[in-house]
Amino acid sequence: MNVFFGLIPDTAAAAIWAMVVASLLPLAMALIAKVFGGFNLADNAHPRDFLQHTTGAAARANAAQQNSYETLPVFLAAVVVAMLFFVPQLIINTVAWLYVLIRVGYCAAYIANLATFRSILWGLSIACCLMLFYLAIRVSF
Repeated sequence: MNVFFGLIPDTAAAAIWAMVVASLLPLAMALIAKVFGGFNLADNAHPRDFLQHTTGAAARANAAQQNSYETLPVFLAAVVVAMLFFVPQLIINTVAWLYVLIRVGYCAAYIANLATFRSILWGLSIACCLMLFYLAIRVSF
């Protein structure tokens, strides 16, 4: 277990970087959706219309993008609340980066059309957020 914790620094910057990466993940999914969908420069006039008419992996990447935007505020709030209530920084960092890794897996599972696995990963990513809130509540007593 110490090997895993040794990979993650115990500074607030590690959690902030996790928040940055999580914030960029939806943009990466949008890019993947456009590449898979055959996006052209002319499609940039109405990119949302283009994405709504994609199918297959492109449509699934777009759906992963939308879900990433939907869960992002919960994650960002959970990290900030945990930091404000002085949850040990190493725990915050570990859970935050675990969330990011699970979300990357979630997006890959979505694009690969692995629905059950994707749902399990979604639940685990939300569990990371709830864990940070729970730890903040525990510390506040």
